[in-house]
Amino acid sequence: MSILKSVLAAGVATGAVLVANPAMAQQAEAGATENDSQNDNAIIVTARRQSETLGEVPSSVTVFTADAIQKTGIERADEFVQLTPGVTIVTGTAEAGDTQINIRGINGARDAESSVALVVDGILKTNTAQLNQDQGTLRQIEILKGPQGALYGRNAAAGAIVIQTLKPSDFLEGGIQVSAAEDNTYAASGYISTPVGENAGLVLSGNYRTTDGFFFNSFLNDNVVDDQETWSVDGRFVADLGARTEIDIKARYADLKGASINYNTSFHLPNFAAFNPAFFEDVNDHPFDFYGNIRPVNEQQTFEVSAKIEHEFDAVTLTAWALYSDVDQLLVADGTSADFARFTFPTGTQAAADASAACFQSTANLTGFPLNQPTFIGTSPVPFIFDPANGSTFGGFSPTTCDGTQLQTRQQSDISGEIRLASNTDSPLQWQVGAYYLHIDRETGVSLGADLGQGVSRELFNGPNSFNPTTQLYNDDFSTDVYAAFFALDYEVTDRFEIGVAGRYDIEDRSVSSLVPTAIDPFSATGGPINPGQAFGAIPDQAESFQQFQPKISLRYEVADDLNLYANWGIGFKSGGFNNQGSAAIVDQAFNQFIGTNVLIEDVYDKETSSAFEAGFKGELANGRLTFDIAGYYTEIDDMQFFEFFVGAFGLLRVVSNIDEVEVYGAEANVNFELIPGWDIFGAVNVTESEILANASRPSTVGNKSPYTSDYTINIGTQIVAPLADTFDLLLRADYRITGPTWFHTVQDDTSPTLFSGLLPGSTVALPAIFGQADYSVTQREAFGVLDLRVGLEGDRWRVTAFADNLLDRNYLNEVIPAIEFGGSFISPGGRQRFGVEVGYDF
Repeated sequence: MSILKSVLAAGVATGAVLVANPAMAQQAEAGATENDSQNDNAIIVTARRQSETLGEVPSSVTVFTADAIQKTGIERADEFVQLTPGVTIVTGTAEAGDTQINIRGINGARDAESSVALVVDGILKTNTAQLNQDQGTLRQIEILKGPQGALYGRNAAAGAIVIQTLKPSDFLEGGIQVSAAEDNTYAASGYISTPVGENAGLVLSGNYRTTDGFFFNSFLNDNVVDDQETWSVDGRFVADLGARTEIDIKARYADLKGASINYNTSFHLPNFAAFNPAFFEDVNDHPFDFYGNIRPVNEQQTFEVSAKIEHEFDAVTLTAWALYSDVDQLLVADGTSADFARFTFPTGTQAAADASAACFQSTANLTGFPLNQPTFIGTSPVPFIFDPANGSTFGGFSPTTCDGTQLQTRQQSDISGEIRLASNTDSPLQWQVGAYYLHIDRETGVSLGADLGQGVSRELFNGPNSFNPTTQLYNDDFSTDVYAAFFALDYEVTDRFEIGVAGRYDIEDRSVSSLVPTAIDPFSATGGPINPGQAFGAIPDQAESFQQFQPKISLRYEVADDLNLYANWGIGFKSGGFNNQGSAAIVDQAFNQFIGTNVLIEDVYDKETSSAFEAGFKGELANGRLTFDIAGYYTEIDDMQFFEFFVGAFGLLRVVSNIDEVEVYGAEANVNFELIPGWDIFGAVNVTESEILANASRPSTVGNKSPYTSDYTINIGTQIVAPLADTFDLLLRADYRITGPTWFHTVQDDTSPTLFSGLLPGSTVALPAIFGQADYSVTQREAFGVLDLRVGLEGDRWRVTAFADNLLDRNYLNEVIPAIEFGGSFISPGGRQRFGVEVGYDF
């Protein structure tokens, strides 16, 4: 890739010449950035489910037009989020469908519903796994911040992502793009749009991407840590059924195969640092190496089909749509519980004896195998606290069989529909009213098994005599019915003053049934059940109804033709739900009763509501060459949903808890300036302050910050489009994103007892319980900056671009998941430097 690096260096030099020679740059045509013109220098958006200019929208909106999408090379949510102030994303760390987007302090909790609605071509997607998938041939992306439920519906508590894809026209067009980059990274996409008869058209598109990833597994001697292969096909058919009626039918299929669980463990036990300083490690200083003996696997298949019909009456437009979606996911990975000796000592069953024998044998074979400090494999597989001279410290995902295996499955199918009536006259009063329905069938399973060196079964339950006997199982069948009615009124009081009122009432009826069979855990010394929730008999079915009214009020006042003041307030809502049944029992038994913690986890978690206010002004100067949008915001969140991860002798556990009250406030500014025709600079900054005001789940965390919320984000960039000949231009684009310090848990500058606190007094070392306390002050992700650069040539129909992702090769963390009672964190690395080249042709 040295040639690519040389090309990029030449591009930077050429850009410097253009900057130093304004006379040359003035000959360039105006370049397209986030503020491209589409209609008399005004971007047309649908932020209020009606077409209007960006300047008229009474809220902060980030827009990427078709030209900006092409010039930045963005295709998925993780790419355009990095160009949006006040928005951060964690995706792909555990599995492909695992995506959490944080907008101004409100985060989507893993295993709960998303906080961000995804709307594609007017249809609300229903599965959180679709947030970071390719959605077809992109033509515009709008990111709306703040509660959008009144207008865009379910799961829009923090905002909405509104996407428009290519709609067929009455002429033939198409395009193809291929790229090649380091790490055996290749991608290809293409589309064709063609008329079908006189009043119909069809768009077919496809996408393929493969990569070896950035990291190798040192034990398996193979790059199986973050490799991935995906492909998808999309079809869209649009036809006029008469002069006033249009039908829009879409279908897509996507397939993903790759790795999963891209994590290392990091310990935060300061008193253990006397034995090895690595026991008290700052997560930002961790060197990433991977050693698991199980090849991590992630598979995901998506199928969806939708139909939308729109009919214009004389004064009203009727829009109705229906969507069917089916997403199946599977994850196989190494386990995490070796340090708590679950699979080390036989408990009287043959399965336990086999697991113990496999653990001792793999430890003997691998003694001295190099691991990340402070983990090591001694001559004995027992935890080091019992045998400090010869014992092993495995951490999670070790090369031995002592940590077991894990299998996770998620199968979800949805049927949803909406009907809406909206005015279509020139009256000062515009209105819309409608209703929505959604049915979800979802089955989830988490199975922990013993590793006998024979692989991982893809069955959730495997008997004691199988090659991968199950030791713990969560398996639940969820059913959800959602009913909603909504309205919106927008009234122009005067030519310069406008007021909008909207509202939506949601009812979510949810139920859950446990599918776990009655069975004994073969690794339990007391003969306990395979699911701790069965300790007092079969787990009963549960049902709950979550309801909420979501109002929204917005104001806009046009101070001058080029300056608008705006303000808005709204209520956000996310339904409550069910953890895997038995979660509350295992947390209480393993932690509260054993080491005296005060952690409150419920099998039913509460709904999340938020009250958000925003005020700002947007406008332009210098005949539209300078545009700006400056806003402040204040949000109160009740029962914020938050993901917790527990690890212990029982295995692992994923749950959703509630943070009773969180306060968030901040400010944001966006500026874009066309210095001269063809040369644009742009920048944005967001500063967010937050505080946990009440938290019954963990009372000691009151006063800490909202998890997953960066203190600030800064975006700086420039784009130059300069003609080098009559038929082609030079493109130079640089985007630099700085993400501020980030906590990923409610426990921050705090200490906490751990399972070691309970084990140490009874061990051969006989240390006091306080010796096992953890200090989580070292788990804050530090600020980091990532520079992306694109240099290329563009003709009317072709383009050749060299690109560098993370040009400065900044090492940073994607995610930190502290497992508080474990005494450490599971940390995942961010993307590293990658050079590549891209070629495209349109016809």
